[in-house]
Amino acid sequence: MSLPLVLLVQTSVKAAPSEAEIIFSNEVIECASYYQISSDAIAKMDAPQMKAVGDRLKNTSIEALTLAQKYQSDEAVADVLSEVQQKQLAALPDNKSLGRLMGKYKDSCKSLLAEPQKRLDYWIMATM
Repeated sequence: MSLPLVLLVQTSVKAAPSEAEIIFSNEVIECASYYQISSDAIAKMDAPQMKAVGDRLKNTSIEALTLAQKYQSDEAVADVLSEVQQKQLAALPDNKSLGRLMGKYKDSCKSLLAEPQKRLDYWIMATM
């Protein structure tokens, strides 16, 4: 007597993100956009002494997007990023004046990315 061979295929099905995860992810995407815009502005300055800063900002943006993609689909992250970038760029007096963005995002994004779980926990509690 032979038993039928059953082949199990493991699929990766992501549960829909919670409200807290979406809010958290959107904040992370705002930071990613801020870092991208800042990195681009520094690159346009053509100041070799600022290259390391621009590279660090670009890498931080990539890290932020990777974090956001843990909670939302790649497509959702790309859509939100595009929307946020348009709003952030529209708020600037010109593409070199980053003062407004820095004032709004510099410290909050730094702490958010330093302790992302702490911020996610905040949103979990706030949306209960």
